[in-house]
Amino acid sequence: MPTDPKIVFLDAASVEDLPAFDKFSELGAFASYSATQQSQVVERARGAQVVIVNKVQLTADIIRDLSDLRLICVAATGVNNVDQDAADERGIPIRNVAGYSTDSVAQLTMTALLTMAMDLPYLNNAVHDGEYSKAKDFTMWRHPFYELGDARFGIIGLGTIGTRVANLAEAFGAKVVYHSTSGTDHDVPYERLELEDLLSSCQVVSIHCALTEETEGFIGYEQLKMMSPSAYLVNVARGGIVVEADLVRALDENLIAGAAIDVFTEEPLPADHPYLTVQDRHRLFLTPHIGWASVEARTRLLAGIRDNIREGW
Repeated sequence: MPTDPKIVFLDAASVEDLPAFDKFSELGAFASYSATQQSQVVERARGAQVVIVNKVQLTADIIRDLSDLRLICVAATGVNNVDQDAADERGIPIRNVAGYSTDSVAQLTMTALLTMAMDLPYLNNAVHDGEYSKAKDFTMWRHPFYELGDARFGIIGLGTIGTRVANLAEAFGAKVVYHSTSGTDHDVPYERLELEDLLSSCQVVSIHCALTEETEGFIGYEQLKMMSPSAYLVNVARGGIVVEADLVRALDENLIAGAAIDVFTEEPLPADHPYLTVQDRHRLFLTPHIGWASVEARTRLLAGIRDNIREGW
């Protein structure tokens, strides 16, 4: 085994702008590509002992073809883009980076919720477009907005990120409750509710659970009907947890007040996606999967990958 491994990062576009990216060259012979097509993986990774991937798929056939491969590093929390059985067969460890984006995702959760609930994009446009200049009073708004201090704030999935969001919601004075998708209690000062009770009683429902067979399509039309017409839904977890066409239907039928979404079943968002057909776009606040991507979070991610290489080599 070589002292200085050959390291190849196959899809580095989301982190290669950071100063910390240059530190990989300290660990061995380092090569990186902004993006890699599946047909290019074997050619680019051949001869590498360490391969780093973000979204690129390392299938069983690819892993078998890379005879020099000794370590797989995933530049993310999840490892579903790697065939774990094929890696296990060859004794190749798979290392991810957990917890790097907790604060970044929690920050977006609260920012997106308040931006949408307070109708800020519309009001900003109203000032810039001259509508406010024509107003008869010193202030204006389209619809009332409410303080979080009087809200019941429901969290689905009280893991690391969900707990951080709970802390922020409490700082605003909200009463936090949660639903555990695994059915287990957490040692926290919050009440655990069944899903129907949480949906029907909360002014905010914020999703922070993992996408699994059990949680795929977890929030559909029937669940959205349980929510109050004045309630808001936030999903910064995974797109497949919410049935996307059902959410558009619920918004168009005024079943809920609004939704803030940062994740989608297919990414980037297809041009014919149901979200882009919603009748009132101001009630559906969409961001392009940026919750994880603060400079600090991405820097922590790179540090975690480097640690995984040092420890696994």
